[in-house]
Amino acid sequence: MAAAEPTAWEQIKKIPKDTWINIGICVLTVVIVIRAWGVLKKINEVLPYIAAVLGLFLIFFYWVYDRSEPRFLTPVVEKLAPFFPSKGTQKQIEEKRRKGRDV
Repeated sequence: MAAAEPTAWEQIKKIPKDTWINIGICVLTVVIVIRAWGVLKKINEVLPYIAAVLGLFLIFFYWVYDRSEPRFLTPVVEKLAPFFPSKGTQKQIEEKRRKGRDV
């Protein structure tokens, strides 16, 4: 016999709690960004664009340091990564320092 298909509510109940938390954080972030954009726009015409560029730079540097960039950006990050610090190189530097102290 064919089992009855689950209702939409039953399917929603099966979604993990972490997914709902992530969705909530995304919605809250979008609301905050829109309100901040409006406040910055009232202060100065150019200020929101400066803040957006600064935010994009921070995200990019986080991706380069942590190597957590989206897959389609990996070729770009691969070429730029040697010029910036990364978590892997930081660990190597720390281990060299520890070995120098142990000797």
